[in-house]
Amino acid sequence: MHESGLPFTDPSGDRLRDWMGVDYETFYADPRLGVAAQAFCYPGTAPKGGDYPPPRKCAELWRPQLLAELPAVELTLLVGGYAQAWALGDRSRANMTETVRAWRDYAPAILPMPHPSWRNTAWLRKNPWFEAEVVPYLRERVRGILCA
Repeated sequence: MHESGLPFTDPSGDRLRDWMGVDYETFYADPRLGVAAQAFCYPGTAPKGGDYPPPRKCAELWRPQLLAELPAVELTLLVGGYAQAWALGDRSRANMTETVRAWRDYAPAILPMPHPSWRNTAWLRKNPWFEAEVVPYLRERVRGILCA
């Protein structure tokens, strides 16, 4: 992202676009799709791998302003546990897995999902229901929005 200036221009973006059923061009150029980081600030990499959590201060500053400019959002993908906790508050479940497992409770406007990072490959193997149930629903929703 730091080189391209765009989020998800890496293998996690390839996986996310695959889950959504869209190509690179559509993902970045179609005005009906928008991609916004949780906090708009890269928190840096933690010493033992992975990234630090998104800074709450940045999210509190920028997210309300962005969302105020987007009055007609049809679908919000909550990618990862931090986004889910922020957006759902006390409506989120005990952990990311349980929140994603309860995806039907948030649909059709919100879809919680794991982060598409390679670090979640083991999670995907342990939770095959995600790609069997949630991904087809996501593709159908995105196709419906783009074809409307």
